[in-house]
Order: sequence, then structure tokens, then C-alpha cells
Amino acid sequence: MNLAMDKAALEAFLARDFPQVGDDFVLEEVTPMVVRVRMPVAERHLRPGGTVSGPSMFALADVSIYLAILAMIGPKALAVTTNCSIDFMRKPAADRDLICDARLLKLGRVLAVGDAMIFSDGLEGAVARAGLTYSIPPT
Repeated sequence: MNLAMDKAALEAFLARDFPQVGDDFVLEEVTPMVVRVRMPVAERHLRPGGTVSGPSMFALADVSIYLAILAMIGPKALAVTTNCSIDFMRKPAADRDLICDARLLKLGRVLAVGDAMIFSDGLEGAVARAGLTYSIPPT
């Protein structure tokens, strides 16, 4: 399988089409059907009790699967999440970046299904796991 968009193309797409979140995520690796995305944890991502909020972890999983899809099909801004299930398994460290390893399990003409594993940088074991389904717009 060949990439339709490489790391540089995905970064340019995010900066151009999603400037409101472009600075929240750092694309670290892009290979066919797989991406690694880092979210530098900031004060705005924390909830009371000193842990990263669930919505912040969801955003990381969602953006990661979205980028994995675009890497394969090209710049389709209207691909949208149709389903997400997320399991929060451990408390992430508030002083460490989150890293998401996202893998596409199925990439069809109209649907894509992916799995996102989220880790606190440098700590053992995943802090969350999400399964997402995306609808891909017709060409």
C-alpha cells in the first residue's frame, strides 16, 4: 500500500484546514495504515485531580485516526467520525505528553475502522484505547 499523503503533506493540511487545532498535535510518524501522534499536555488539557481530561484524550484518538485515513486516501476534509468507543484504563501523568499509536483495521470505499492506543510518554502500559469508525465522502 502506498501513502497518498506523507508527513509533510498531512502537516500542511492540518495547518491550512484545521488551524484551530494544528498546534495541539505533533505528527511523529506516518507509514501505510499507521500514524503516531503526540499531544503536548498543557494546563488546558487537565481536569481537577491533576489528570488529563477524557475529551483531550478523545481528541487525540480522533485526530490520529483521521490523519491515518488521510494518509491513505488523500485530503478529504469531509471524512467524519461516525462512531467512537473509548476505554480509559489508567490515569495519565499530567506532566508527560500523550502519544497515540493509531492503526487502520479496515479501509473501505465508504467506511474506515481504526484502533487508537494512547500512552503517557515514558510510562508503561496504555492509558486509553479507542475504536473509531469514519465515513468517507464519495469521490
